[in-house]
Amino acid sequence: MKTKPKKVWTTYDLGVGAALLCLGYDLYSLDRTNQRKVLFVFRHATDIDDKANAYIADRLELNARAFFDQLKALKNRLYGE
Repeated sequence: MKTKPKKVWTTYDLGVGAALLCLGYDLYSLDRTNQRKVLFVFRHATDIDDKANAYIADRLELNARAFFDQLKALKNRLYGE
């Protein structure tokens, strides 16, 4: 099991989660406390806010295939666990 990070960064946005995974950020866990949606919990990194904001503002460039693969992997974790 992964050691619990001292500081985390979270999002409910599936697209942001997939983008951050493409960039190599570490997804620590999926928080299913809210029955209607899943919270993606990442280990905090100094520039993670900037990258997430760049994605939301449509300023983040990613490899399309890598993004699709990460999106598919996240969905598999969501529905497979």
